[in-house]
Amino acid sequence: MTASSGWKGAAAALALIAAAPLSPMAANSADIAAASAIQPQDLKTLEDFVDGVMAQQIASHEVAGATISVVHKGKLLFARGYGFADVDAGVVVDPEETLFRPGSVSKLFTWTALMQQVELGRVDLDEDVSKYIDFTIPPFAGQPVLVRHLMSHSPGMSDVSGISVQTVEELTPYGEWIKAHIPERVWAPGTEIAYSNYGVALAGYIVERVSGEPFADYVETHVFAPLDMVSTTFREPLPDALEPRMAKGYELKDGRLAAEPFELFSNIMPAGSATSSATDMARFMIAMLNEGRLGRMRILEAESVRLLMSDALANAPGLPGMAHCFIVSRESAPRLVGHAGNTGDFHSNLILAPGADFGFFVSVTGGDKSSTGRTDLTNAIIGRVFPEKPAARAAASSEVETASLAGSYRVNRRNYSRDPRPEYDIKVAADGANALIVTNQGETSYWERIGPNTYEKATGARAGGPFDRILFHGDEDDLLLSFSAQPYMAYRRVTE
Repeated sequence: MTASSGWKGAAAALALIAAAPLSPMAANSADIAAASAIQPQDLKTLEDFVDGVMAQQIASHEVAGATISVVHKGKLLFARGYGFADVDAGVVVDPEETLFRPGSVSKLFTWTALMQQVELGRVDLDEDVSKYIDFTIPPFAGQPVLVRHLMSHSPGMSDVSGISVQTVEELTPYGEWIKAHIPERVWAPGTEIAYSNYGVALAGYIVERVSGEPFADYVETHVFAPLDMVSTTFREPLPDALEPRMAKGYELKDGRLAAEPFELFSNIMPAGSATSSATDMARFMIAMLNEGRLGRMRILEAESVRLLMSDALANAPGLPGMAHCFIVSRESAPRLVGHAGNTGDFHSNLILAPGADFGFFVSVTGGDKSSTGRTDLTNAIIGRVFPEKPAARAAASSEVETASLAGSYRVNRRNYSRDPRPEYDIKVAADGANALIVTNQGETSYWERIGPNTYEKATGARAGGPFDRILFHGDEDDLLLSFSAQPYMAYRRVTE
């Protein structure tokens, strides 16, 4: 469930990503260390900075409540709560006590569990997934889906619908649900990234099958308990001890924030049904930054953590791609990996800078604009701690290139069993020789040329970045558009 799905419109999904891999945890280069360094003053003032950003988000982005934790060098730097866990009752957010839904950030726990099974020799990343389950995933043109393809979101599958329900009675045990909803195969595995909730649910089912333990039991015993993450669970409904601590999800209705029912995603449990607190997420981040270890407890070997953070596949040459489960936000100076997550009501992000031993988690709830608030806060922290400069503009020799890129582009992550929704297509128009105007669901942005078929967003960027880029790739008969901020999917020009 990342950047888009069908729960509450195209933007509601559990989330949401090549160059030669940079492995900061293993690197000793002075240049890499310098690029990854954090200015002490920026860390010292970061909490106050976040307070200011969140005050702005609550005032302008319909945020009801938010939680954040920041870690550095194996310690919790700070954790904060903002707004209300329950608006009507006046219950404020407590970063240790209040529970939020991390959405697709939950997937990081699933991949951790899968790598534990790889370490035990029960799973081979280069085997057909059908070897480990009690049903068959059909091959495409004779090519099976490998376990490794699931980790890069490249199984070549259609997206699926029906992953959320309204009542507990409507839930189907996820193992049964995925057997009954095998997606259509649309292209060869390992060739193109199109974010797949189904693929991650399948990975969780592999863990369940080879370990002999129900998935929710497994992660509690082998991931959460060793890290003392006592406030984290995949179970729905919540256990009695956790339910009173759950922040309410909200929608803006008639000008006021109205509480929504607890969301249910157990049909695809391993892909995003988790609930957690900011301080629990901090413990997980510290373990990942410390190569799988927290204190005396180890949940993964260092080699496994390096694999999870190393490059796997990219849709567009020259833009970030997918690591082996993590989404690559920046390739260097420093390398940033993480994962975003959206449910209908909660919007989250987790970002790690392994080379700087720094990470943060944020989750918000509120009206539709609160999703943008989550993104703005994420970008504000990155731009504050790891600032970058916009790319130099590069003038084209003529208007031919820019004009040739115009058209409508349709996302490759969609349910191919349904008719396309042209209203969700991205529209690209040339603005002279060196700029493009991009319209996405009524919102227009301006992009300036920085190189052949490559443009940088000129509107809405903070000083210090990060700066989103788009790259057009493929050929005239199959032209694709990729965003650096959305490496988990691509957009193909519509030709009909």
